[in-house]
Amino acid sequence: MIRLVRGFRDILPKDMTIWREIERTAKKHFETFGFFEIRPPVVEQSELFSRSIGDMTDIVEKEMFSFPGSKGKMLSLRPEATASVVRAYIQHHLYAQDPVQKLYTIGPMFRRERPQQGRFRQFYQINAEWFGSASPFTDAQLIVMAWSFFEKLSVSGLALHLNSLGCPACRPAFRDALFAAISKKKDELCEDCKRRLEKNPLRVLDCKVPGCRRAMETAPLMTDFLCDDCKAHFSGLTAALDKMSIPYEIDPRLVRGLDYYTRTAFEIQTDALGAQNAVAGGGRYDGLVKSLGGPEIPAVGFAIGVDRLVEVITAGREIPEPEPELFVAAIGETVLQQAFAWACGLSMAGVITEADFSGRRLKAQLRRAGKLGAKYVLIVGEDEIAAKQALLRNMKTKNQVQVPIDTLVESVAGILRHEKQGAI
Repeated sequence: MIRLVRGFRDILPKDMTIWREIERTAKKHFETFGFFEIRPPVVEQSELFSRSIGDMTDIVEKEMFSFPGSKGKMLSLRPEATASVVRAYIQHHLYAQDPVQKLYTIGPMFRRERPQQGRFRQFYQINAEWFGSASPFTDAQLIVMAWSFFEKLSVSGLALHLNSLGCPACRPAFRDALFAAISKKKDELCEDCKRRLEKNPLRVLDCKVPGCRRAMETAPLMTDFLCDDCKAHFSGLTAALDKMSIPYEIDPRLVRGLDYYTRTAFEIQTDALGAQNAVAGGGRYDGLVKSLGGPEIPAVGFAIGVDRLVEVITAGREIPEPEPELFVAAIGETVLQQAFAWACGLSMAGVITEADFSGRRLKAQLRRAGKLGAKYVLIVGEDEIAAKQALLRNMKTKNQVQVPIDTLVESVAGILRHEKQGAI
């Protein structure tokens, strides 16, 4: 038997119930904030990610699924979505139509991480990217959109962590101070961080190795080095969040694992699984569009981890199996062709319909309908055909009504549409 590749998984029909709920909620919610869906491909040139994410990040150094393409170029399965959306924004000259573009995407990402509980090599994200505005109100509204999305899904124990990562004007001084401080504790760092220290000491801030985290406890804070513009931007952001009564914690140690972030960085965490876990993270990346060959356009965005979100929502909750609204029970060989047409017609009319075309006895078909959880069963045999009246049975109450065969699809669909107004 051929099995799954290690680190990947199947999402089965029962699980898809909650996945669809999350995706439907995201689409509707984001679009009320003026965002439109975009679907970039899962394969991009590897250079896109090394230039955007940073060639010293763990993602680029260790975790990308890469392979040679034509003409010697390396290709990669996308490890994150922002770079792909930025590439599309530039390539299709969306900025020429209107620099302000609000885009979202839902789909799989790929990282060659060590498989462990809750972490997969193919994982799913919902991303939102807002181009063309440098205002702190933009950052705040994006956070409000993410926060209220989780509230719509009844995610409890939410906590917003905020930081400012500065800008090209003030970050160099912080980088120098950080380098000086970390160099004194170089022997306490892991091998990766010793190597990162020379090229990008900010990468050490993102390391999860306990020794590196201890070494960083007394390191300088970016918030102490912010220029006046960055201070004003961060103050505007917090004031806007206060206006919307969104609680937050300023976390000066918070960094994002990608090099393109400037100014705002944030995470939304939840304690729904017993410990603080991030379900969303993002920030501002004002220089990324220009660095990838586009004009100088500011941008801000976030990513929601769908796998983690599903885990949070389903914790301690029984997810029901998908159930049909109607089961068509055809009795007798002569009825099968007509029952087939009705089943197709009802499905096309929007009724979730199952049918049994095996010619089994009614009792066996009713057992099948009960096993599937069908709410109603349409019973049609030769006697019903002769009487031109089929039977529609409520599986819960066992009540039955006759339905005229001449208008069967319209009649049954109409009854089920009004089901909530009173069961038959």
